[in-house]
Formats: sequence, C-alpha cells, structure tokens
Amino acid sequence: QVHLVESGGGSVQAGGSLRLSCTVSGYTYNPDCMGWFRLAPGKEREGVATIVTGDGSAIYAASVKGRFTISQDSAKNAVYLQMNSLKPEDTAMYYCAATSRMSRPGTMWGGCEFQRWGQGTYVTVSS
Repeated sequence: QVHLVESGGGSVQAGGSLRLSCTVSGYTYNPDCMGWFRLAPGKEREGVATIVTGDGSAIYAASVKGRFTISQDSAKNAVYLQMNSLKPEDTAMYYCAATSRMSRPGTMWGGCEFQRWGQGTYVTVSS
C-alpha cells in the first residue's frame, strides 16, 4: 500500500525558514513526479512545486519562486521542500503528492497528474 508521510511543519516568524519532508513507501516503481501543494484557510488548494523524478527538473508557483526549493533523495524515497523567506501568506496545510499509474483522474499541475496524497503538515508564519 502506498503511503506519503509529511513532516517538518510548525510555526515560524516571517522571514524564517522551514524544511518539509515527505517519505514515500509502497511504490513498486518510481513515480514520474512528486509535488507539494498547500491549502490555506478560505482558499483553494494550490500547487507549490513539482519535481520530475527522472531528471530533477522543477516547476514552482509564482508566489514561491525564488524562496522555495523542491528536491529529492531517491535513495531515501524522499522529497523535500526548503522554504526560505517565509511570509504570513505562506500559512497553510502543506501536502505531499505523487503521480501513479492509477486509471482514475488526479489533480493536474506543473505538467503532472497527482493521484497520491499525504495527510499534510501545517505551517504557520507569524508577522
């Protein structure tokens, strides 16, 4: 059974940094893409960053570009989101996501269709 487990969320002051981690288990193949999404109070879920596992290329939302960095460690089956220069508007539940070979439709973002999701880790940025 596939599991995505996020960690690293917490509270930080504006301008600070956090590093989110997502460990992946249960896959019998390497998912094509891994990504991070967030859901802020009163807003719709939005894509934050995605990485193509095969070549490491990444796409970022305009709101986080230059501040956030997505990376992967294939040996550890993990993906990370380094978040720097955090702003209060970055406050949200952050979800790790992965593509799969399931036939059901997923969430399209950054050229990938995400079908597997973690439970989320909450980030609070205070001013």
